Amino acid sequence: MNLLYLCDWLPPDFGAVGQYALAACRERAAAGDRVTLVGLTSGPEREEEAAVGAGRLRVVRLHAPAYDRADFRSRGAWTLRTNLRLVARAWRAMAAADEVLFAGAPPFLLHLLVPANLLLGRRLTYRITDFHPECLMAELGRVPGWLRWFHRVTLFLRRRVDRFEALGEDQRRRLLEIGIDPGRIAVVRDDSPVPIPPGTAPLPLPLPPELAGKAVLLYSGNFGVAHDDATFIEGYARHHREGSGRVAFWLNATGAKADRVEAALRERGLPVHRSRPVPLEELTRLLVTPDAHLITLRDEFVGYVLPSKVYGCIASGRQVLFVGSEASDVDLLCRERMMPERYRRVAVGDAEGVAVALEAIAEGNGGHGVIPRPL
Repeated sequence: MNLLYLCDWLPPDFGAVGQYALAACRERAAAGDRVTLVGLTSGPEREEEAAVGAGRLRVVRLHAPAYDRADFRSRGAWTLRTNLRLVARAWRAMAAADEVLFAGAPPFLLHLLVPANLLLGRRLTYRITDFHPECLMAELGRVPGWLRWFHRVTLFLRRRVDRFEALGEDQRRRLLEIGIDPGRIAVVRDDSPVPIPPGTAPLPLPLPPELAGKAVLLYSGNFGVAHDDATFIEGYARHHREGSGRVAFWLNATGAKADRVEAALRERGLPVHRSRPVPLEELTRLLVTPDAHLITLRDEFVGYVLPSKVYGCIASGRQVLFVGSEASDVDLLCRERMMPERYRRVAVGDAEGVAVALEAIAEGNGGHGVIPRPL
C-alpha cells in the first residue's frame, strides 16, 4: 500500500504529534508499505528516503517559521499558509497514495483535504489528535456567530472522512455525539514516545536549590490553554502555607500558560524550578528523574484533547497527580495501568484536594526526593 501521512512538527523539533507520526510511519513501512511522511521543521527543508523492513519510508521536512501563539490573527494566518504549503508539497504523493492519513495538527487540514479528495478519490483517515474548532470554542467560552458557522462546515466535512483514529474512548464519544458512524471509528492509542528500560538513570545535572531536600513534582511538555493551572497553583500554595511543604515543583515546559504559572508561583514565594523541554534523546532520563508527574486538563476540553504525556508518565513508574475529570482517558489509562497507590486524581477547582494529594506524594516518595539525586 502507498500511504501519505501529513502532520506538523517532526523530530528533532518538539511536538508529540510528529514524534508519534514518525513512529507510526516506521511501523507501516516495516510491515511492507511505501510511506511518505510530510511534516514541518524549524531547520532547512530536506528530504530523506530509506528502506525500513519490507517497505520504504520517505520523510519530507518543510521549513516553517515560528509564530506568536498568543496572537489569534498571527496563528490563523500561519495555519492557513502552512496548510496550503503542506498540501501543495504533498500533492504528487497524495495522487499516488492509496490512503491519506492526516493528524489534527496543524489544525484545519481537513478543510483542504476533503475538497481536494473530490478530485483524487483516495481513502481519507483522520487521526483526530485534537478537535478543531472545538478547542477554540472552549478557549473563547462565548462563541461568536462566524465560529458557529465554521463549526457547522467542519462537521459537514468530517462526515466525508472514510475513517477516524481516536486517541481514546473520550474522543470516540465526542465523534459519536456529532453523528459519526461507529463503524468508521477506531481507537488507536499512542504509547510512551520513548522506551524506558529498568534501571534508566536520571538526568546527570546538579540538584537545583529550589528542589533540594524535597519530593520533586514535574510538569513537562506543553502547558497550553487546555490545561488547568489555577487549581494546582492554589493547592500548591496551600501545601506550603498550611501543610508540610515537602513537595517542590519543577516546570519543564513551554506553551501559553508556562510563563504565567512560573510568574504566579514566584509572586507567591513558592519554590519552582523552570527549565525548557529536553531533546528527545534525553526524554527517557527526564521522565524517571522526578518523584511524581503532574498532568492537568480543563473540563471543557475533555474528549477534545488527550494529553499525550500521560503515556510517558505512566511508563516512568513514578507517581502521577491528575487535575481533571474522571471522564477523561487520562483517568482511565492511569487507573488501568498504574498501582492505585501511585495515582491520584483531583477535580478541577478542588485546591484543597491538590494540597492533600501533595502530602500523599511526599509520604509515598520512598525517600527519593530528600536525597541529592542528580537532575
